[in-house]
Amino acid sequence: MKAAVFHKPGDIRYDTVADPRIEQDTDVILKVTSTAICGSDLHILSGGVPQTHPMVMGHEFMGIVEEVGKGVSKLKKGDRVVVPFPIACGHCFFCTHGSSPACENSNYKHYGPNGDMADQKGAALFGYTDLYGGYSGGQAEYVRVPYADISPRIVPDNMSDEQVLFLTDIFPTGWSAIDWAQLKGGEVVAIFGSGPVGLMAQKAAWLNGAGRVIAIDPLNYRLEKARAVNKVETLNPDEVDVVEAIRSMTGGRGADVCVDAVGFEPERNLVDKAKALFNFEVGSMKILDMAFKTVRRMGTVSIMGVYGSTYDNFPLHRLFDKGITLKMGQAPVLNYIDHLIGLVKEEKVVLDDIITHTLPLSEVTHGYDIFDKKEEDCVKVVLKPWEQTKPTDNTKPVEIEN
Repeated sequence: MKAAVFHKPGDIRYDTVADPRIEQDTDVILKVTSTAICGSDLHILSGGVPQTHPMVMGHEFMGIVEEVGKGVSKLKKGDRVVVPFPIACGHCFFCTHGSSPACENSNYKHYGPNGDMADQKGAALFGYTDLYGGYSGGQAEYVRVPYADISPRIVPDNMSDEQVLFLTDIFPTGWSAIDWAQLKGGEVVAIFGSGPVGLMAQKAAWLNGAGRVIAIDPLNYRLEKARAVNKVETLNPDEVDVVEAIRSMTGGRGADVCVDAVGFEPERNLVDKAKALFNFEVGSMKILDMAFKTVRRMGTVSIMGVYGSTYDNFPLHRLFDKGITLKMGQAPVLNYIDHLIGLVKEEKVVLDDIITHTLPLSEVTHGYDIFDKKEEDCVKVVLKPWEQTKPTDNTKPVEIEN
């Protein structure tokens, strides 16, 4: 089959790889009809999240069940499903306590309680490095889905792929950021980053009763998208002092809730990069520090952006003095997905309005390039594995370790 394969930092190609097969009785094989490039994928592309050998990318995908393991009872061939990005066994301590991103069984090679930089991670994730299970992802014509009775959700035939694809990750992730803050109604929510997760957090904030939603991003085309699809107020940190601006908008207090939807790879200058190198840090926590300053005393900061290393001079004093509540981590998609599917069915939320590019999977290298470099006003790329612009070839398949 054809797939998007990571080879080394900066090098993702459209390659031939071996077809997936049923390995456990609880597996299904899915024919992928739509998949997407996520901001988290860019961390692998950059080398910020390390991967040492070829791997099929992608954790946002959906499709049609092609083959069913004999232990699967809830799915049958022909079912059309959307697949959450964390891989959950469904029966361990964490899965049975609403904490599926901490599943004890799916990431058996690198699971552990410490949460170290290079080992002892949580649940496995599709297409997200050996540290997170080494499972091939869904930027491919086919994908193996383990524990298939647990996470996949059947979607109605009268709903398009684009309407439901983002239930795999970015909408539940944005929803988590807001749900963790437990809005009572009328709050000011400031969301750092207007990429896909930030845009979804904006939608979730309105749906949960926010009184004002403020989007922060250094790219004006992304702020334009935020205003167009989510009717939010916007601030560009290259044009205004965001902290002071939000304080002036809130009687000097600051936002009730701040969401970091950027993570460790924000826009950085040479000084920021030199500091990270000197301190053996990966990327920067500059966005997070800005959120700590922007949030009001006794407010909440939700961290949905990825962070993968220790950071020098972490401002613990500010968190303590302001009494800030922190929530962070991989989104517990299974806690929300059924409710969120209902919101889409009832037309209470539109998710596909953030898509700017739809490409054949054969153009995946170009898709990553424009998404990473923020060219062509790219906000979200959807890939179609069965639409071809390049002829299939007979080159030797790339060997993928699973």
